[in-house]
Formats: sequence, structure tokens, C-alpha cells
Amino acid sequence: MPSIGARCHELRVRDAEQNWRIIYRIDSDAILILEVFNKKSQTTPKLVIEICQQRLKQYERDRQE
Repeated sequence: MPSIGARCHELRVRDAEQNWRIIYRIDSDAILILEVFNKKSQTTPKLVIEICQQRLKQYERDRQE
């Protein structure tokens, strides 16, 4: 999902009643699970995108330390 960041992807999971989305990023040394949410519309909610972007920024800051 380029709107969130490089190497970010969306995994779609459907159970008996709902559609779930898992936003994740694959690095050479880690797999980051950024968000899991119930998908209710065609588009990914803006708040979900913003939360994922914030979590990626925090992850990058923590890696630098």
C-alpha cells in the first residue's frame, strides 16, 4: 500500500460474517503488523492510514536509537 509506505501490504481475510484487513510491512529482519481492522467500505479509512503512518515513523525512530 504505497499510500502508507514502502513495502506495505494489505492482507484480506474473510470469516463467516466479516471482512478483515491486516496492514503489514516486510523488512529483511522483521514483519511489522501495523493495523488489523474490520473493512466496512470500499476504501481504507483515512484514520487507519494515518495510524499506520505514525506507527511506521515511530518504528523508524526506534531503529535509529
